[in-house]
Amino acid sequence: MALDDLKSALPGYAKDLKLNLGSVIGNSELPKQQLWGTVLSCAIASRSGIVLRALEPEARENLSEEAYTAAKSAAAVMAMNNVFYRTRHLLSDPEYGTLRAGLRMNVIGNPGVEKADFELWSLAVSAINGCGQCLDSHEQVLRKAGVDRETIQEAFKIAAVLQAVGATLDAEEQLAG
Repeated sequence: MALDDLKSALPGYAKDLKLNLGSVIGNSELPKQQLWGTVLSCAIASRSGIVLRALEPEARENLSEEAYTAAKSAAAVMAMNNVFYRTRHLLSDPEYGTLRAGLRMNVIGNPGVEKADFELWSLAVSAINGCGQCLDSHEQVLRKAGVDRETIQEAFKIAAVLQAVGATLDAEEQLAG
């Protein structure tokens, strides 16, 4: 299932999602690697098999092998980090914030692609996973690297739309099943 098929699968009540999906992917001004890395990492983070199966082939076509692997790595490491750091932040005991994390995150330091691209994908995944601490951290790194707010917002718009598309299509599948 390609992008057009994914849009066609959306029910009538989700017309805004259909329009937004076409806009955030089809009309994005992000460079190809940033766009498709964001799409792939967010499709994984959405936990929707429908969305992932629809968009992964085109992401694979548009990304180098290194970028493809890095986008999947961003989704994987942020799945862990978002739970960990969101939990530390939400606990009322601030002492957890002083403890060593003790989790392997080597890919963040050496992602195999430009650091800004990996940070953008990590920010988008963090938006889906709802980790404010990770969002702030990745946004600050991106801003220090000279990435403008419009680019950053484009990434979390993709995250928002893919998450909503996945939730909608998965719900429709369950209701039909």
